Amino acid sequence: MKNIINYLGALLAVVLIGTTFTACSDDDGIGSADVGLGIKTFFPTKVVTNQPITINGSGFLFAQEVEFPGGTKVTDFEVVSNDMIRINAPSGIAAEGGKIIVRSADDQAESRQSLTLGHTKVTGFSKQPGEGATGGELITVFGTDLEFINGLELLDADSVMQLIDHKDFYRKGTNNLIFRVPQKNIYKGSFVGYLHTYDGQKIALPELAYEPAADEGHMEIVKTIIWKNDGSLGEINWSSDYRFAPESNSTGEECYTVPQDVWDRMKAETFYVTIKGASPQIRVTSGWWSATWTGDDIFPGNEHLEDLGDGTYKLAITLAGDPLLDIVDAQHLLFTGGGYTVDEIFFETEEWVGGGGDQEVKVPVWTNGGTLGEINWSSDYRFAPESNSTGEECYTVPQDVWERMKAETFYVTIKGASPQIRVTSGWWSATWTGEDIFPGNERLEDLGDGTYKLTVNFAGDPLLDLLDAQHLLFTGGGYTVEEIYFIDIIHGGGAAKEPVIIWQGDGSAGAVSWSGQYRFSNAESTTGEEIYAIPMDQWEIIKSGTFYLDLQAEDPQIRVTTGWWSTTWTGADFQPGTSDLLKDNGDGTWTLTINLSGDPILDAIDVEHLLFTGDRYTPLKLYYY
Repeated sequence: MKNIINYLGALLAVVLIGTTFTACSDDDGIGSADVGLGIKTFFPTKVVTNQPITINGSGFLFAQEVEFPGGTKVTDFEVVSNDMIRINAPSGIAAEGGKIIVRSADDQAESRQSLTLGHTKVTGFSKQPGEGATGGELITVFGTDLEFINGLELLDADSVMQLIDHKDFYRKGTNNLIFRVPQKNIYKGSFVGYLHTYDGQKIALPELAYEPAADEGHMEIVKTIIWKNDGSLGEINWSSDYRFAPESNSTGEECYTVPQDVWDRMKAETFYVTIKGASPQIRVTSGWWSATWTGDDIFPGNEHLEDLGDGTYKLAITLAGDPLLDIVDAQHLLFTGGGYTVDEIFFETEEWVGGGGDQEVKVPVWTNGGTLGEINWSSDYRFAPESNSTGEECYTVPQDVWERMKAETFYVTIKGASPQIRVTSGWWSATWTGEDIFPGNERLEDLGDGTYKLTVNFAGDPLLDLLDAQHLLFTGGGYTVEEIYFIDIIHGGGAAKEPVIIWQGDGSAGAVSWSGQYRFSNAESTTGEEIYAIPMDQWEIIKSGTFYLDLQAEDPQIRVTTGWWSTTWTGADFQPGTSDLLKDNGDGTWTLTINLSGDPILDAIDVEHLLFTGDRYTPLKLYYY
């Protein structure tokens, strides 16, 4: 009997261990058994007729029908994989919304989420009838459910209607969208343009007097110097004078120690060298003379060497794919040969120049529709994030906008002759700046028309740590809040701001498959395990502000965690349709918007690093604006 009990106990232990491993495997997303037909999520959750929808789940290879609220059934859809369906919302969806049902021949699955029906309504424009609109100018549309606008019609220079796709809008959101007037290809004169929605609405723009830009600006090559010869190094005669090393392996033999972030960029991107000499023979090798870039010396006439016609040449160097790349960290980079000097080493980037200078664009967060009146130590002007809406707020702020408000400067229009402004939490537990704000405060600008502009930035203020849980409240007395907004600076008569690249992959690390290769440390906490050590100034920016990950994939599963896998940002993985923070760019790439403020991962990454893992994608670059 004792042997039977022991046997049963051992059997139970095996079952429990197997269950534990199965649960861990499923939690990590590393692979699980076929769980049959099921709907995990879908996006967007609010639609109009013809709106594209992505449904994520399982068992979709045998799906035959999708039923929408109201009983409308669709059999024409795209089965992307066993885990994904793409479908356009049909007409006839019930106004009150409801669940989505996916059916196969012998099974069906109902969504946990409810689908709701939207309807685009435009309430105003930043331009009024009769005003002018110049090529390159940005025009804002205000309203509700504006995300369903999918195109814009404007007359081109030949008086023919041209369609501008919504992907070309400067910004598209629920309550506002911003489009750019074409620089040159626009009719000179007054006409009415039209907005189009997925469900067939045709919404007229105000009649404006359009005019092409006088100068549309242009892209210009900008040189970023890495190193410049100060005259102390002369002509090369098979010498080792022009030797360059990274900060991580300086030995004192080099003529210049290259900052680590610049060195890593030289390995990943094309850089250029100005060569001075009538008939140079150029060997680009390692400090040990162990490998030659391109496998041969370079002479005038080589495709990599451009004759500038002034006694100098420009040598374009790309180390990617060359055996020299694998040894330069340890053996350094050497320019040798004969008959020339190296004058400078530099990068080249394209930047937008001209077109009327910089342009300030107001990006609305919230506008008072007139329903909220003067504050008298009330709690009416309370704002909450989507992640913690309690119904007490006057407006629920989309999560990406909320994260931007916590990380960046935003502005508040205050209307009142003599306002006393307290910016606090919904629990009245902390006051921004520690005191109330009155006219004369440096943060409050008198606009001279009975309104003030309040500049708000929470960085370093105790209120920042409370906002997610306790909300944001404007109280005090003697004023109303008219609007909350950001200001974006648009360069060159409408060209968008250039991103600052933190890291850009060369493809050598390959795709992510629950691996740890895309690990980033800061420059003061390197261990050799990271793919790139981020300079401290950029590291502080990604800890305190918004940054972006571009990736290549069809159906990615993205986990942003630490190098110890100890904490996951937002507590969840990102997949198509699960979050507005993951945007499909429509060209096989995706952009993940990241802001670590207020997340537990922030306290760990200095020591444990930052890791992008998951499955089915390749990181392309990290950057911020």
